[in-house]
Amino acid sequence: MPPFDDTNIIQIRKLNKHYGSTPILRDVDLDVRQGEFLTLLGPSGSGKTTMLNIIAGIVQSDSGAIMLRGQDISHLPPEKRDIAVVFQNYALFPHMTVAQNVAFPLKMRGMGRSECKRRVEEALAIVKLESFAARYPSELSGGQQQRVALARAQVFRPAIMLMDEPLSALDKRLREHMKTELKLMQQRLGLTVIYVTHDQSEALALSDRIAVMEEGRISQLSSPQEVYEHPANRFVAEFIGEANLIPMTLFRKHRSGTMLVRPEYIRSGEQAMQCDYRIEAQVQAIIYEGTHYVVSLKAQGNPIAARLEKADGPDRLDIGQMLQLGWAECNAHELPQ
Repeated sequence: MPPFDDTNIIQIRKLNKHYGSTPILRDVDLDVRQGEFLTLLGPSGSGKTTMLNIIAGIVQSDSGAIMLRGQDISHLPPEKRDIAVVFQNYALFPHMTVAQNVAFPLKMRGMGRSECKRRVEEALAIVKLESFAARYPSELSGGQQQRVALARAQVFRPAIMLMDEPLSALDKRLREHMKTELKLMQQRLGLTVIYVTHDQSEALALSDRIAVMEEGRISQLSSPQEVYEHPANRFVAEFIGEANLIPMTLFRKHRSGTMLVRPEYIRSGEQAMQCDYRIEAQVQAIIYEGTHYVVSLKAQGNPIAARLEKADGPDRLDIGQMLQLGWAECNAHELPQ
Protein backbone atom coordinates (compact mmCIF):
# COMPACT_ATOMS: atom_id res chain seq x y z
CA MET A 1 0.00 0.00 0.00
CA PRO A 2 1.29 3.53 -0.82
CA PRO A 3 2.32 5.69 2.16
CA PHE A 4 -0.37 7.82 3.80
CA ASP A 5 -0.81 11.23 2.20
CA ASP A 6 -2.16 14.08 4.37
CA THR A 7 -4.35 15.27 1.50
CA ASN A 8 -6.15 11.91 1.41
CA ILE A 9 -8.15 11.33 4.58
CA ILE A 10 -9.19 7.87 3.44
CA GLN A 11 -7.44 5.33 1.24
CA ILE A 12 -9.14 2.19 -0.04
CA ARG A 13 -7.11 -0.56 -1.67
CA LYS A 14 -8.16 -3.75 -3.48
CA LEU A 15 -11.60 -3.92 -1.89
CA ASN A 16 -13.53 -7.10 -2.78
CA LYS A 17 -16.93 -8.36 -1.76
CA HIS A 18 -19.01 -11.35 -2.89
CA TYR A 19 -22.49 -12.43 -1.92
CA GLY A 20 -22.39 -16.15 -2.56
CA SER A 21 -20.82 -16.57 -5.99
CA THR A 22 -21.87 -13.08 -7.12
CA PRO A 23 -19.09 -10.46 -7.13
CA ILE A 24 -20.30 -7.09 -5.79
CA LEU A 25 -16.98 -5.21 -5.54
CA ARG A 26 -13.93 -6.05 -7.64
CA ASP A 27 -10.50 -4.77 -6.56
CA VAL A 28 -11.74 -1.24 -5.87
CA ASP A 29 -9.11 1.46 -5.20
CA LEU A 30 -10.19 4.92 -4.03
CA ASP A 31 -8.59 7.93 -2.33
CA VAL A 32 -10.81 10.56 -0.70
CA ARG A 33 -9.37 14.01 -0.09
CA GLN A 34 -9.75 15.98 3.13
CA GLY A 35 -12.84 18.23 2.94
CA GLU A 36 -14.13 17.02 -0.40
CA PHE A 37 -17.62 15.95 -1.43
CA LEU A 38 -17.19 12.68 -3.31
CA THR A 39 -20.16 10.86 -4.82
CA LEU A 40 -20.46 7.17 -5.61
CA LEU A 41 -22.82 7.18 -8.58
CA GLY A 42 -24.21 4.18 -10.38
CA PRO A 43 -27.27 2.06 -11.14
CA SER A 44 -28.74 -0.49 -8.74
CA GLY A 45 -26.36 -3.40 -8.28
CA SER A 46 -23.23 -1.44 -9.16
CA GLY A 47 -21.79 -1.86 -5.63
CA LYS A 48 -22.01 1.73 -4.38
CA THR A 49 -24.11 1.06 -1.26
CA THR A 50 -22.09 -2.05 -0.40
CA MET A 51 -18.92 0.02 -0.57
CA LEU A 52 -20.43 2.68 1.70
CA ASN A 53 -21.47 0.02 4.22
CA ILE A 54 -17.98 -1.51 4.19
CA ILE A 55 -16.42 1.91 4.88
CA ALA A 56 -18.91 2.39 7.74
CA GLY A 57 -18.12 -1.06 9.18
CA ILE A 58 -21.70 -2.29 8.76
CA VAL A 59 -20.55 -4.90 6.21
CA GLN A 60 -17.22 -6.72 6.26
CA SER A 61 -15.24 -6.96 3.00
CA ASP A 62 -13.83 -10.26 1.76
CA SER A 63 -10.43 -8.65 1.21
CA GLY A 64 -8.75 -5.27 0.91
CA ALA A 65 -7.79 -2.45 3.27
CA ILE A 66 -9.36 0.83 4.42
CA MET A 67 -7.00 3.45 5.87
CA LEU A 68 -8.45 6.45 7.75
CA ARG A 69 -5.88 9.16 8.57
CA GLY A 70 -3.16 6.54 8.19
CA GLN A 71 -4.81 3.95 10.47
CA ASP A 72 -6.10 0.63 9.13
CA ILE A 73 -9.76 0.52 10.20
CA SER A 74 -10.73 -2.52 8.09
CA HIS A 75 -11.59 -4.65 11.11
CA LEU A 76 -12.75 -2.00 13.57
CA PRO A 77 -16.42 -2.00 14.65
CA PRO A 78 -18.54 0.93 13.40
CA GLU A 79 -18.45 2.85 16.70
CA LYS A 80 -14.64 2.90 16.63
CA ARG A 81 -14.27 4.35 13.13
CA ASP A 82 -14.97 8.08 13.72
CA ILE A 83 -17.43 7.91 10.83
CA ALA A 84 -21.05 9.16 10.74
CA VAL A 85 -23.78 7.70 8.52
CA VAL A 86 -26.95 9.40 7.26
CA PHE A 87 -29.41 6.80 6.02
CA GLN A 88 -32.15 7.08 3.41
CA ASN A 89 -34.90 6.63 6.03
CA TYR A 90 -33.28 9.06 8.55
CA ALA A 91 -33.27 6.38 11.34
CA LEU A 92 -34.42 8.81 14.03
CA PHE A 93 -35.55 7.45 17.39
CA PRO A 94 -39.32 8.09 17.53
CA HIS A 95 -39.47 8.16 21.36
CA MET A 96 -36.77 10.85 21.60
CA THR A 97 -37.12 14.58 21.01
CA VAL A 98 -35.10 16.33 18.33
CA ALA A 99 -32.53 17.45 20.90
CA GLN A 100 -32.30 13.96 22.37
CA ASN A 101 -31.81 12.44 18.93
CA VAL A 102 -28.99 14.86 18.14
CA ALA A 103 -27.42 14.32 21.57
CA PHE A 104 -27.45 10.52 21.30
CA PRO A 105 -24.00 10.04 19.67
CA LEU A 106 -22.46 12.43 22.19
CA LYS A 107 -23.90 10.54 25.16
CA MET A 108 -22.70 7.26 23.67
CA ARG A 109 -19.21 8.79 23.72
CA GLY A 110 -19.54 9.84 27.37
CA MET A 111 -19.57 13.60 26.79
CA GLY A 112 -20.44 15.81 29.77
CA ARG A 113 -23.90 17.40 30.05
CA SER A 114 -22.89 21.05 29.53
CA GLU A 115 -20.67 20.34 26.52
CA CYS A 116 -23.33 18.04 25.09
CA LYS A 117 -25.97 20.78 25.41
CA ARG A 118 -23.70 23.31 23.72
CA ARG A 119 -22.92 20.95 20.84
CA VAL A 120 -26.60 20.09 20.29
CA GLU A 121 -27.60 23.77 20.20
CA GLU A 122 -24.80 24.47 17.75
CA ALA A 123 -25.77 21.54 15.51
CA LEU A 124 -29.45 22.53 15.44
CA ALA A 125 -28.51 26.13 14.62
CA ILE A 126 -26.53 24.90 11.61
CA VAL A 127 -29.62 23.15 10.18
CA LYS A 128 -31.94 26.00 11.33
CA LEU A 129 -33.99 23.87 13.74
CA GLU A 130 -33.24 25.55 17.08
CA SER A 131 -36.94 26.10 17.80
CA PHE A 132 -37.77 22.43 17.13
CA ALA A 133 -35.56 20.96 19.88
CA ALA A 134 -38.49 19.74 22.03
CA ARG A 135 -40.50 18.20 19.21
CA TYR A 136 -40.65 14.53 18.29
CA PRO A 137 -39.87 13.11 14.80
CA SER A 138 -43.58 12.42 14.15
CA GLU A 139 -44.22 16.16 14.48
CA LEU A 140 -41.73 17.05 11.72
CA SER A 141 -41.94 17.14 7.94
CA GLY A 142 -39.72 14.90 5.84
CA GLY A 143 -37.30 17.73 5.16
CA GLN A 144 -37.10 18.63 8.85
CA GLN A 145 -36.43 15.00 9.79
CA GLN A 146 -33.65 14.90 7.23
CA ARG A 147 -32.09 18.01 8.75
CA VAL A 148 -32.23 16.43 12.21
CA ALA A 149 -30.43 13.38 10.80
CA LEU A 150 -27.76 15.69 9.34
CA ALA A 151 -27.37 17.51 12.68
CA ARG A 152 -27.00 14.20 14.54
CA ALA A 153 -24.43 12.95 12.03
CA GLN A 154 -22.12 15.94 12.31
CA VAL A 155 -22.59 16.79 16.00
CA PHE A 156 -19.62 14.67 17.16
CA ARG A 157 -17.44 16.10 14.35
CA PRO A 158 -16.64 12.85 12.57
CA ALA A 159 -13.68 12.44 10.25
CA ILE A 160 -16.04 11.43 7.43
CA MET A 161 -19.77 11.65 6.85
CA LEU A 162 -21.33 8.86 4.75
CA MET A 163 -24.71 9.48 3.10
CA ASP A 164 -26.82 6.77 1.48
CA GLU A 165 -29.38 8.35 -0.89
CA PRO A 166 -30.45 10.79 1.87
CA LEU A 167 -32.73 12.90 -0.37
CA SER A 168 -34.53 10.15 -2.29
CA ALA A 169 -37.61 10.09 -0.01
CA LEU A 170 -38.26 13.84 -0.46
CA ASP A 171 -40.48 15.43 -3.10
CA LYS A 172 -38.81 17.21 -6.01
CA ARG A 173 -39.11 20.77 -4.68
CA LEU A 174 -37.84 19.85 -1.23
CA ARG A 175 -35.05 17.74 -2.72
CA GLU A 176 -33.79 20.74 -4.68
CA HIS A 177 -33.86 22.89 -1.53
CA MET A 178 -32.06 20.26 0.54
CA LYS A 179 -29.33 19.90 -2.11
CA THR A 180 -28.44 23.55 -1.60
CA GLU A 181 -28.63 23.28 2.20
CA LEU A 182 -26.48 20.16 2.23
CA LYS A 183 -23.77 21.67 0.04
CA LEU A 184 -23.68 24.90 2.07
CA MET A 185 -23.36 22.93 5.32
CA GLN A 186 -20.58 20.75 3.93
CA GLN A 187 -18.61 23.78 2.74
CA ARG A 188 -19.20 25.81 5.92
CA LEU A 189 -18.05 23.01 8.21
CA GLY A 190 -15.33 21.65 5.91
CA LEU A 191 -16.87 18.18 6.08
CA THR A 192 -15.52 15.22 4.15
CA VAL A 193 -18.55 13.54 2.57
CA ILE A 194 -18.93 10.27 0.67
CA TYR A 195 -22.38 10.33 -0.89
CA VAL A 196 -24.25 7.50 -2.59
CA THR A 197 -26.89 8.17 -5.24
CA HIS A 198 -28.24 6.93 -8.55
CA ASP A 199 -29.47 10.46 -9.38
CA GLN A 200 -27.13 12.07 -11.91
CA SER A 201 -28.40 15.61 -11.29
CA GLU A 202 -27.67 15.28 -7.56
CA ALA A 203 -24.17 14.03 -8.28
CA LEU A 204 -23.42 16.82 -10.76
CA ALA A 205 -24.76 19.54 -8.45
CA LEU A 206 -23.15 18.44 -5.17
CA SER A 207 -19.85 16.77 -5.94
CA ASP A 208 -16.26 17.87 -6.09
CA ARG A 209 -15.57 14.51 -7.74
CA ILE A 210 -17.76 11.64 -8.95
CA ALA A 211 -16.85 7.95 -8.94
CA VAL A 212 -19.08 6.31 -11.55
CA MET A 213 -19.54 2.66 -10.63
CA GLU A 214 -20.34 -0.19 -13.00
CA GLU A 215 -20.59 -3.84 -11.96
CA GLY A 216 -18.45 -3.45 -8.86
CA ARG A 217 -15.72 -1.30 -10.41
CA ILE A 218 -15.08 2.43 -10.73
CA SER A 219 -15.41 3.24 -14.43
CA GLN A 220 -14.40 6.88 -14.02
CA LEU A 221 -13.30 9.13 -11.15
CA SER A 222 -13.30 12.78 -12.17
CA SER A 223 -14.86 16.19 -11.62
CA PRO A 224 -18.55 16.55 -12.57
CA GLN A 225 -17.54 18.60 -15.61
CA GLU A 226 -15.05 15.98 -16.81
CA VAL A 227 -17.46 13.09 -16.29
CA TYR A 228 -20.18 14.94 -18.22
CA GLU A 229 -18.09 16.42 -21.03
CA HIS A 230 -15.45 13.69 -21.41
CA PRO A 231 -16.86 10.34 -20.24
CA ALA A 232 -14.32 7.52 -20.13
CA ASN A 233 -16.51 5.02 -21.97
CA ARG A 234 -19.93 4.36 -23.44
CA PHE A 235 -21.45 3.30 -20.11
CA VAL A 236 -20.50 6.59 -18.42
CA ALA A 237 -21.67 8.59 -21.43
CA GLU A 238 -25.10 6.97 -21.39
CA PHE A 239 -25.52 6.97 -17.62
CA ILE A 240 -24.65 10.65 -17.07
CA GLY A 241 -27.31 12.90 -18.60
CA GLU A 242 -28.70 12.62 -22.10
CA ALA A 243 -26.23 11.43 -24.71
CA ASN A 244 -26.25 11.31 -28.48
CA LEU A 245 -23.88 8.51 -29.52
CA ILE A 246 -23.31 8.89 -33.22
CA PRO A 247 -21.21 6.52 -35.37
CA MET A 248 -18.17 8.27 -36.81
CA THR A 249 -18.92 6.58 -40.15
CA LEU A 250 -21.76 9.09 -40.70
CA PHE A 251 -19.09 11.78 -41.13
CA ARG A 252 -16.00 9.89 -42.22
CA LYS A 253 -16.72 6.68 -44.10
CA HIS A 254 -13.52 4.89 -43.11
CA ARG A 255 -13.40 6.10 -39.49
CA SER A 256 -14.69 3.71 -36.84
CA GLY A 257 -15.70 4.78 -33.35
CA THR A 258 -18.47 6.77 -31.68
CA MET A 259 -18.93 10.50 -31.19
CA LEU A 260 -20.71 11.88 -28.12
CA VAL A 261 -22.58 15.16 -28.37
CA ARG A 262 -25.01 16.38 -25.72
CA PRO A 263 -28.49 17.58 -26.87
CA GLU A 264 -27.93 21.17 -25.66
CA TYR A 265 -24.95 21.60 -28.01
CA ILE A 266 -26.88 20.79 -31.19
CA ARG A 267 -27.86 23.67 -33.46
CA SER A 268 -30.39 23.64 -36.29
CA GLY A 269 -31.16 25.45 -39.52
CA GLU A 270 -28.86 28.33 -40.45
CA GLN A 271 -26.85 28.01 -37.24
CA ALA A 272 -26.08 24.41 -38.15
CA MET A 273 -24.48 25.50 -41.42
CA GLN A 274 -21.75 27.33 -39.44
CA CYS A 275 -20.83 24.25 -37.39
CA ASP A 276 -17.85 21.88 -37.74
CA TYR A 277 -20.06 18.78 -37.94
CA ARG A 278 -23.33 18.69 -39.89
CA ILE A 279 -25.93 16.03 -40.46
CA GLU A 280 -29.45 15.82 -41.88
CA ALA A 281 -32.09 14.22 -39.66
CA GLN A 282 -35.85 13.64 -39.75
CA VAL A 283 -38.06 15.04 -36.99
CA GLN A 284 -39.84 12.29 -35.03
CA ALA A 285 -41.33 14.11 -32.04
CA ILE A 286 -41.42 17.60 -30.49
CA ILE A 287 -41.83 18.15 -26.73
CA TYR A 288 -42.35 21.59 -25.20
CA GLU A 289 -40.46 22.12 -21.90
CA GLY A 290 -41.01 25.80 -21.21
CA THR A 291 -37.68 27.46 -22.02
CA HIS A 292 -36.90 25.12 -24.91
CA TYR A 293 -38.09 22.21 -27.03
CA VAL A 294 -36.77 18.66 -26.92
CA VAL A 295 -36.80 17.34 -30.47
CA SER A 296 -36.36 13.65 -31.26
CA LEU A 297 -34.91 12.94 -34.69
CA LYS A 298 -33.37 10.13 -36.72
CA ALA A 299 -30.31 10.35 -38.97
CA GLN A 300 -29.75 7.27 -41.15
CA GLY A 301 -31.50 5.16 -38.54
CA ASN A 302 -29.61 6.66 -35.58
CA PRO A 303 -31.70 8.43 -32.90
CA ILE A 304 -30.68 12.00 -32.05
CA ALA A 305 -32.10 14.30 -29.35
CA ALA A 306 -31.74 18.08 -29.58
CA ARG A 307 -32.65 20.78 -27.05
CA LEU A 308 -33.60 23.74 -29.24
CA GLU A 309 -34.48 27.28 -28.27
CA LYS A 310 -38.06 28.47 -28.82
CA ALA A 311 -36.99 30.23 -32.00
CA ASP A 312 -36.44 26.79 -33.51
CA GLY A 313 -39.73 25.47 -32.10
CA PRO A 314 -42.83 23.80 -33.55
CA ASP A 315 -43.93 26.84 -35.57
CA ARG A 316 -40.91 26.09 -37.78
CA LEU A 317 -40.87 22.30 -37.43
CA ASP A 318 -43.18 19.50 -38.50
CA ILE A 319 -43.16 15.79 -37.78
CA GLY A 320 -41.42 14.06 -40.67
CA GLN A 321 -39.56 17.21 -41.74
CA MET A 322 -35.88 16.91 -42.70
CA LEU A 323 -33.73 19.24 -40.64
CA GLN A 324 -30.09 20.30 -40.82
CA LEU A 325 -28.30 19.76 -37.51
CA GLY A 326 -24.80 20.78 -36.50
CA TRP A 327 -22.42 21.14 -33.58
CA ALA A 328 -18.97 22.54 -32.87
CA GLU A 329 -15.95 20.28 -32.66
CA CYS A 330 -15.19 21.59 -29.15
CA ASN A 331 -18.56 20.23 -27.99
CA ALA A 332 -18.00 16.74 -29.37
CA HIS A 333 -16.13 13.94 -27.63
CA GLU A 334 -14.91 10.83 -29.40
CA LEU A 335 -15.33 7.85 -27.10
CA PRO A 336 -12.44 5.40 -26.72
CA GLN A 337 -12.78 2.25 -28.79
